[in-house]
Amino acid sequence: MIDVRRLTTEEKALKVNLTPDIYGCFAEIGAGQEVAANFFKAGGSSGTIAYTHSAYDMKVSDSMYGEASRYVCEERLITMLGTEYHSLKNSLPNKAKESRFFAFCNTVESLNYHKTNQGQGWVGMRLQLKEGGEPNDIILHVKMHDNSHKAQQEALGILGVNLIHAAYFHKDNLDSFLDSLVHRLPRERMEIDMLRVTGPDLNTIDNRIIALNLVKRGITDSTMFDLGGNVLQPATALYKKNILLMRGRFRPVTKVHIDMIERGKQQFLKDEGVKEDKLRLVFELTLKDLTADGKISDKDFIDRAELLGTLGYTVMISNYLKHYKMVDYLAPIARGCKMGVIVGVYNLNTIFDEKYYDNLPGGLLEAFGRGFGHNVTMYVYPANNVETGELYSLDNFEISKNLEGLLQYMKENNKLAAFENYDKGLLHILSDDVLSKIKAGASSWEEDVPEQVVKAIKFYELFGYVKKENILVEAN
Repeated sequence: MIDVRRLTTEEKALKVNLTPDIYGCFAEIGAGQEVAANFFKAGGSSGTIAYTHSAYDMKVSDSMYGEASRYVCEERLITMLGTEYHSLKNSLPNKAKESRFFAFCNTVESLNYHKTNQGQGWVGMRLQLKEGGEPNDIILHVKMHDNSHKAQQEALGILGVNLIHAAYFHKDNLDSFLDSLVHRLPRERMEIDMLRVTGPDLNTIDNRIIALNLVKRGITDSTMFDLGGNVLQPATALYKKNILLMRGRFRPVTKVHIDMIERGKQQFLKDEGVKEDKLRLVFELTLKDLTADGKISDKDFIDRAELLGTLGYTVMISNYLKHYKMVDYLAPIARGCKMGVIVGVYNLNTIFDEKYYDNLPGGLLEAFGRGFGHNVTMYVYPANNVETGELYSLDNFEISKNLEGLLQYMKENNKLAAFENYDKGLLHILSDDVLSKIKAGASSWEEDVPEQVVKAIKFYELFGYVKKENILVEAN
C-alpha cells in the first residue's frame, strides 16, 4: 500500500481516476489546461472526465458565461461552476444514478511575457460527496510566485489535483485536507490567501477556523472574514478602499476599543478624499495576539471573532507582528487611497524602539519609510499614565532625545495625529482586568464592555464565563 501522505501528483490523479463513482468536467481559463492534463497523463481518465475546455478568448468566455467587466474574479469563477455543473448534470441524467459529479474550474492570470504582473487567480470545485446528494462548493484564491509562466502552470496543475484528491479523500479532517492541498507546493511557489467551503456535507466546518489555519501554517500571511463569518480575499474586499485599521487582542472587546474605532473613524473622515462609502473598518488580530501559553486556541479565537462579528466589524488575521509589514501589505491593495492605523499611546514605545528593527539593514528609518510612506496616518489614542494616573498622550509622549526630531517631523507631516475627541471616563478600562473579572465570576466587568458584548459573553459562555444556573448544578 502506498502511504497516502506521500502520493505523487500522478498517483493522486490515478487514485481519483480509478474511483468508479467520481465523474466530472474541467473548465480552465488563463494558464492552459494543466489540471485536466494531469488526469489524462495518469491513465484511466475515461471513467472520470466527461469533458474539458478552455474559453481562453474573452468573446468565447462571454458567450458561455455572460459578459463580464473582470474575468479573473470570484464572481466569474462561481458563474463557471454553476454553468458547468448544471451542464454536466442535465446532459447525463442516467449517469447521475451511479456517480458523484464534480465541476472543477479556474480563472487565472499567470505571469505575462514581460513579467510585470503578479500571477494570481480563483480556483474551485462544485461536487457531490454523496451519490444523488446536493452539491458542495470549495473556493480558493491563489497567488503564484514562480518566476516563469511554465512553472506557474505546473504549480496550478499540482494544486488542482491536490484539491480534487483532498476533497474526496480528506474532507473529514481539516489538518489532512490542508496537508494534502499544499503538498509539493511550498509557500515560495504558491500562496492560498482565501479558502471557503459551503454545502450540506461541509456545513460543520467553520470557515473562520480554516482562515486561522491558513495563517497559522504559513500558507498565507493574512486573511479576513466579515461579520457573518464569510471568509474574504483581502485584495478583493479592500481594493481601492480607504482602510482604517485597529490592531489588538480584543480579549474581550471593551468600551474603550469601540471609542477608539468610532472616534477614529470620525477623525479619519475629515481627511481629504476619505468618503464613508469607500471606507472599510478592520480589526486585526496577529498570531502573537492569539497565542496563550505558547498555543493558539481555536475556541479563544472564535470567542473573539464572535464578539467582533456581533458588533458588525470585519476581522483580519495576520502574521505581521510589526506595523510596517502590515502597511507594506495593505498599501498596494488600497492603491493610492488613504490609510489610517489606530494605536494606543503605549504602543508608540515599541514603534519608536530602534532595537525592534535590528532585522532591517536601514533599521528604524527603513521601517518608518515603509510604514509611513504610503499615505498613512497613525492615530494615537491616549491613556492614563500607569505610574502617575495623569493623562498620557501624543502631546506629552516620552521619547529618547535622538529621536525627538523624527517624532516632530512625523507630527508636522500628518504621519502621527493625536485623537481630537475621546471619552476620558473609559481610559481606566483594560482588557486584561475585564478578563480576570469574568473568570473570577464578578459582575463589575459588565460596566466595561458594550451591551451586545455582555449578551454574547453570557449567551455563549465566552472567556470562561459560567452561567449562575450552571454553577448551582455543579455545586449540587
